Amino acid sequence: MDRKTFLGCLSALFAAGCSGKRPRIVVGSKNFTEQVILGEIIAQHIENRLHVQVDRKLNLGGMLLAHQALLSQQIDLYPEYTGTAFANVLKSGGVTDPTVVLERVRAEYARMQLEWLDPLGFESSFAMTVRGEDARARRLETLSDAAGDPKGFALGCGYEFITHPDGFAALNSKYGLRWTAAEKTMDLGLLYRALIDKQVSMVAGNTTDGALSKLDVRVLKDDKRAFPPYQACVVVRAGVLAQYPELRKTLQELSGKISEQRMRAMNYEVDGAHRQSPEVARHFLEQALKS
Repeated sequence: MDRKTFLGCLSALFAAGCSGKRPRIVVGSKNFTEQVILGEIIAQHIENRLHVQVDRKLNLGGMLLAHQALLSQQIDLYPEYTGTAFANVLKSGGVTDPTVVLERVRAEYARMQLEWLDPLGFESSFAMTVRGEDARARRLETLSDAAGDPKGFALGCGYEFITHPDGFAALNSKYGLRWTAAEKTMDLGLLYRALIDKQVSMVAGNTTDGALSKLDVRVLKDDKRAFPPYQACVVVRAGVLAQYPELRKTLQELSGKISEQRMRAMNYEVDGAHRQSPEVARHFLEQALKS
């Protein structure tokens, strides 16, 4: 082979993406149990269906870090919640209809060349939670009940609940609860231990937390709708959908397959039973998507 032919072949290889790297899809997630499980479910499902290399960038951090990773093409897709995007990226509020929130998020993200696929089947909203003994003694069923309780509360929460407009600020604007101490921010995995150990008297968890079905605690109803709907969806770059024609269909196979009860159970398997996220994800796929 002469030099000219060799260089031509080399150029063709690079143009075809054959520079030593296999085609790959990069799946990301935020940095808490539910997100890592969902990231694993998505990654394994793509591997099973499309037989392409999937790189995992799980535990990236908070919402804004994951969103920026998507925009900068460091990741190709990740699981996100409609209300989180609505409040923190679109800077919007005041809408409680899940369909309207999803439509608006889809329309605005399309301008960024990002697509929201159909919901996975569950919402993961903030769960303002108190000890069961306190709920019974103080007759607490709703957040309005809590707002009318003169004893007040000491709050434990994650960092994003304090800093994001759909969290602490939204709660206070609707209910005006009495806080007896400065809020304690902590890792989400420590919230319920802090509550049971009486380090705090209310925590801002999530409605799909596994601990909710195992501990003597009560989630107070958000009767004034302070929080927007949080439908879980896969958000994916339009470019990678074009690159892999079967990817959209593959991801849509997950739509509607995960109920709140099932997500809560998977979260407990990792946080409570100490199983590994890949194992929990694999078991889910075996049961939910038998082919």
